[in-house]
Amino acid sequence: MRPAPGRGPHILVTGADGQLGRALRALAAHGNDAAYTFAGRAGLDVLDDGAVARWLDAHPADCLINAAAYTAVDRAASDADAAMALNARAPGSLARQCAARGIRLLHVSTDYVFDGTLERPYRETDAPAPLNTYGRSKWLGEQAVLQAAPDALVVRTSWVFSAWGGNFVRSMLRLGAQHEVLRVIDDQLGGPTWAGHLAQALDRLARTPPASKGHPAGAPAAAGGPEPGIPGGLYHFAGAPWVSWRGFAQEIFARARVLGLIGREPRIEPIASRDWPSPEPRPANSRLDGTRLESLLGPLQRDWREGLDQVLRDWRGG
Repeated sequence: MRPAPGRGPHILVTGADGQLGRALRALAAHGNDAAYTFAGRAGLDVLDDGAVARWLDAHPADCLINAAAYTAVDRAASDADAAMALNARAPGSLARQCAARGIRLLHVSTDYVFDGTLERPYRETDAPAPLNTYGRSKWLGEQAVLQAAPDALVVRTSWVFSAWGGNFVRSMLRLGAQHEVLRVIDDQLGGPTWAGHLAQALDRLARTPPASKGHPAGAPAAAGGPEPGIPGGLYHFAGAPWVSWRGFAQEIFARARVLGLIGREPRIEPIASRDWPSPEPRPANSRLDGTRLESLLGPLQRDWREGLDQVLRDWRGG
């Protein structure tokens, strides 16, 4: 059943075992007026349309956050069918099924839909031109979602990290313990995004009504008043400030040493993208301009250094 009047929205989450899904579970566990229902891979196969239909019918809701995705960028080159199924076909099917039930879909996408050739942060109006299979699969997923459900929200993000799963922070700490010198790419620039900050932004979006049911699209939020309505379409949310992968690695080790997680910092040598062995190219510029979203919701927590401190504290505590 839907929450009783006066309560918060009922929010469904797919991909509950991934970095973002776990961050949303942590957010929900701290208590708020939203009712969350989570489904991981073992509980729901998002590629099974019948299973999705039964799950949606069993859990009437206001919003669904789709955090299920194929995220192995290099492996996608040789596993394109699986990447396309999970990142392109499944989101389109979710959007159609949600639209038929009056559930608003929040779908998470990526900076890798762009080729990285611009010399400024990417805006939602910039044309996608993905360089790799993963980026193409996510771009097709964006199109499928918005074609099936124009009021859906597609939120692009970048360089997600957390205390769980496979991500750059965990990889650096593991490799730093094994080697005195690490070579890290220094000519790709972006905004690392803590999964906790992304979860907070998506929770805010899930609670905000569509533009037709709230304030006119683009109207600023009044102090102490309800947030503006959110029109369907594309939005960017990523961490700040901008940094290269090498700069990110240096910050990881510096902060880990202050916290006593490591006894020494490895030397981080710069390497160019062209010299790094990878089956799939990455964009040199992964910076995402988040102005549109913050103009509607107001300032959002985005400083990845705060998120990194939290991840390292969680690591030390665990």
